[in-house]
Amino acid sequence: MKLEKAKLMVHSDLSGQAKDIEFMFNPSELDFTRQIIWHSDVGNRGTTLLPKVNFSGVEPYSFTLQNLLFDTYEKKTSVLKEYINNIKKGATARSNTLSRPPVYILTWHDSYFHCVMTSLNYKLTLFLADGTPVKAIVNIALQEVDPENISGPKPLLGSKPTPGSKPTPKPKPTPGRTRDPRLL
Repeated sequence: MKLEKAKLMVHSDLSGQAKDIEFMFNPSELDFTRQIIWHSDVGNRGTTLLPKVNFSGVEPYSFTLQNLLFDTYEKKTSVLKEYINNIKKGATARSNTLSRPPVYILTWHDSYFHCVMTSLNYKLTLFLADGTPVKAIVNIALQEVDPENISGPKPLLGSKPTPGSKPTPKPKPTPGRTRDPRLL
């Protein structure tokens, strides 16, 4: 059986600069968290005197890929240039192109879901005699996003989409709900 690598595949990137992030070593675990929102009305109590609760919705899944090891010691090349600089593109907005960081799809045999980076932490842990970093440990926090409802900056009039980018559909109004004016 062939070893399959876990990766973050680029789904959309308005700048066209981000590339897939293939992990050098697969994570040892994937730990997903989702918050369920309940609101209680303290003044409205049932027969047990506990507050009545109303379901308000769910938050997106969030998860952290921890202790990802990237090592270029054998090749004697910079781990920053080969791996970390590409990973940093997931946590970088480029104001000169009016874009937001990319949206990824977490895959490892299965496709889990579309996500964005919410935080990135990397530590350089080994260096060659000349100071070239050759080993890094990376933690990436991710949050699930709806691929049909990804908003970003509006393109300037007369500008052309960058290669590999997909047009962002306008959100459809939900009956009985008002639309957020920031999304118009």
